[in-house]
Amino acid sequence: MAQKVAVLGTGKIGEALLSGMIRGGWTPADLLVTARRPERADELRARHGVTPVSNLEAAKTADTLILTVKPQDMAALLDELVPHLPADRLVISGAAGIPTSFYEERLAAGTPVVRVMTNTPALVDEAMSVISAGSHATPEHVAHAEEIFGSVGKTLRVPESQQDACTALSGSGPAYFFYLVEAMTDAGILLGLPRDKAHDLIVQSAIGAATMLRDSGEHPVRLRENVTSPAGTTINAIRELENHGVRAALIAALEAARDRSRELASGTKD
Repeated sequence: MAQKVAVLGTGKIGEALLSGMIRGGWTPADLLVTARRPERADELRARHGVTPVSNLEAAKTADTLILTVKPQDMAALLDELVPHLPADRLVISGAAGIPTSFYEERLAAGTPVVRVMTNTPALVDEAMSVISAGSHATPEHVAHAEEIFGSVGKTLRVPESQQDACTALSGSGPAYFFYLVEAMTDAGILLGLPRDKAHDLIVQSAIGAATMLRDSGEHPVRLRENVTSPAGTTINAIRELENHGVRAALIAALEAARDRSRELASGTKD
């Protein structure tokens, strides 16, 4: 915990990480942040007791740098950091679609890079963070990344070749569930319920279903079958979902998200 960790480009996810790390035992004095706007840096200092610095100061003094800027801003950030970043620093990328090779080609030879795809439930300590090692990252580097991102949820190690699929499933995943809740709420209103009641019914049903999936160990098919009685209401609803191709649409949607992640990666190549 004595290592200095810097979060560069500290937006909502970056701030969630800071908050989780502090609850997990990191000392705020060992946490550095950079922000584009001075007033944002002042907010982070006041809220968490962390130290705002410039990107150059972070490169010179932090043992671990977590890069949370947008993918399109990453090349410019690396150009700024490279002259001041020693090869023994750990670089953790939180940018969607950018492979570790992009960093390794620009940073000092041998710099360890770990790629992480997390998601917005980090804001409520329920993130799913997927972690992949670059060619110079050791198991200790990956374990350090797991320790950091484990402070805001669950972590999973995968080969980097699977990162685009994970981005489609979990990185973008919360949006699919929000979309589903939105559609079900509209259906509830159509069926005669007030919006607030429809919302409460669906959200609690979603929480209950997710908890059962996580804790029961049962296959989702078995859990669905337990709700689906012969000639009942649920099987009629399932038939309509199948008739409208919802399953196929979901598969196509995730393939589209994966393909876009690959496009983002190809866009970073010289």
